[in-house]
Amino acid sequence: MAKASEVKSGNILRFNGELVSVEEYIHRTPGNLRAFYQARMRNVKTGKLVEYRFRVDESVEIARVETNDYQYLYEDGEFFVVMDNNSYEQFNIPKFLFGDSARFLKEGMTVIIAFESDEPIMAEAPKSVELEITYTEPAVKGDTSTNALKKATVETGVEIMVPLFINQGEKVRVDTQTGNYIERVK
Repeated sequence: MAKASEVKSGNILRFNGELVSVEEYIHRTPGNLRAFYQARMRNVKTGKLVEYRFRVDESVEIARVETNDYQYLYEDGEFFVVMDNNSYEQFNIPKFLFGDSARFLKEGMTVIIAFESDEPIMAEAPKSVELEITYTEPAVKGDTSTNALKKATVETGVEIMVPLFINQGEKVRVDTQTGNYIERVK
């Protein structure tokens, strides 16, 4: 157990039996009242935002979280199988931890996983990925003057919007958070 004064933004706490990530942690001393810490925390599992005031001497439990890079191997039902690059140990990570970025995962990619006592609590795909266009309508000469977009299917099976000059077989960089086209890769 630690004192509330030892907590920093970015820490993972066990708060009311749930794991929460501290997003903002401010020390306040209002006028003639006692000092306190104002915390804004996000539940790791549900994503729900929680605000709480800690007394300066209040005890809190800081969770021991290990974050590491892993290699994504394959999909197995409701799980993604990842491998530790150092020990070659494999882990099953629930798909929902990746959120919307899970649809852009490709075998061999490096992902970031956070474990708290052998249980995966957070998973993060790369910010952007390079994917090959497997199907799109052919480009027509003269279509590059406008910023119009067309549908294209990438190698993971996801349909994204790309500029008209992108052709089938080309590689593009895609933002995994939004699913937006970023640029063409040479």
